[in-house]
Amino acid sequence: MENNTILYRGAEAEICYCYYHSNPAVQKRRVKKRYRIEEIDKKLISSRTKEEAKLISDSRRQGVSVPIIYDVNLQDGIITMEYLNGERIKDILNDLSEDKRIKICMLIGESIAKLHNGNIIHGDITTSNMILYNNRIHFIDFGLGGKNGETEAQGVDLHVLMEAIESTHSKYSKCFKYVLDGYDKKLKKDSSQVIKKIDEIVKRGRYR
Repeated sequence: MENNTILYRGAEAEICYCYYHSNPAVQKRRVKKRYRIEEIDKKLISSRTKEEAKLISDSRRQGVSVPIIYDVNLQDGIITMEYLNGERIKDILNDLSEDKRIKICMLIGESIAKLHNGNIIHGDITTSNMILYNNRIHFIDFGLGGKNGETEAQGVDLHVLMEAIESTHSKYSKCFKYVLDGYDKKLKKDSSQVIKKIDEIVKRGRYR
């Protein structure tokens, strides 16, 4: 793959393939917003880049597989990370055997529990933001994440994944149950409170 190949372009950032000391890497480059005052835009880009890099590092300390960070440029809003030459869970989950699918979903739940044990909210837990690499599920894109230990925030985090599974993997809706089984296995507090919160969030959506 050529240097600076754009792998993904979103509203907030673009992901580019690159090399770091001859090693394959990716850069997450935050996009400047022309509608914002330049000084404010620079401060927002810097603070969000710093927050995301910290969340990735904190997640690793919690035992969650994430890309290794090589470099952080706060001024330009760039995080240079390990290139994970694996497969997105979104692309493979539907084609796995039932046993393998259950195992993957359990591992996803265990990883989310580890994040929540450290009061880390991912903010966009979908199967698009998980990569199977070296037999481990790596979580990527913490751009919408933050620190929050409240049950409400954890319930919202899981609800995002529930909706993603229902829309992208609708034939295998039981996958979310297996995620919750893994979550219950590793969460240090009573998982029933978080699961109850998910149900509340679903009901809120129905009655809007």
